[in-house]
Amino acid sequence: MPDVNAELLDLARSIALEAGELVRSRREEGVEVAATKTAPEDIVTAADRESENLIRGRIAAARPDDGFFGEESEATAGKSGLTWIVDPIDGTVNYLYGIPDYAVSIAVVEGDPDPNTWRALAAAVVKPATGEVFTASAGGGAYLGTSRLQVATGKQLSLALVGTGFSYDSRRRGLQAEAVSGLIPRVRDIRRIGSAALDLCSVAAGRLDAYYEKGLKPWDHAGGAFVASEAGAKVTGLHGVPASRALTIAAEPGLWAQLEPILDELGVVDR
Repeated sequence: MPDVNAELLDLARSIALEAGELVRSRREEGVEVAATKTAPEDIVTAADRESENLIRGRIAAARPDDGFFGEESEATAGKSGLTWIVDPIDGTVNYLYGIPDYAVSIAVVEGDPDPNTWRALAAAVVKPATGEVFTASAGGGAYLGTSRLQVATGKQLSLALVGTGFSYDSRRRGLQAEAVSGLIPRVRDIRRIGSAALDLCSVAAGRLDAYYEKGLKPWDHAGGAFVASEAGAKVTGLHGVPASRALTIAAEPGLWAQLEPILDELGVVDR
């Protein structure tokens, strides 16, 4: 019998690579803001839209019965029970400024496109500026290229490099900065890279020891969270509920157990 997850992964990888090459080439040509969304800082480029259109078209041609849920276009339900969760450029501000930390993220999930209930089957996260390809399939592990990823165990929080991100809303950013100020004396250091997908893949690859962020949309974390999970990270919200807009925490389970109560204490969800 064919390995359906492997077939889904192959499709996700090939489309993400094609979209990645598109956005990389568009970056070389120059980038302009096409629109803003929730705030003037929250931007969309023409390349975001072009990338999503390409991805959506390739998926529709290969799997017309699947649903689609992307950042830049209208969601559509499918008939197969599978939905593709797509961020055509994660880290658009980095992309605008020529910072290489941006990614194309494609995941396919079973069930409704709700991170509280879905079951991820395959994902590919491509970093076009470097050509790196992170992949994962259900039960098949996580990879960077052909190298299998496995999070290290035994890390103490005081020696942990922790990634996070901030809201586009200035008031919420201020509150998030207060939480960071309470966390930073308890860890090795903090990194704010600007792409949730790459932050989560960095946990899988050992470039970050842990990551947390409030306010992520499904397309922000679907691919990267699955890569981290298949590499052995615990990826949840507060108190072990599924990762969602309320909060996403990713770390090796022992480190997660050290970090989670501090985030609870600092009020990263409720404030």
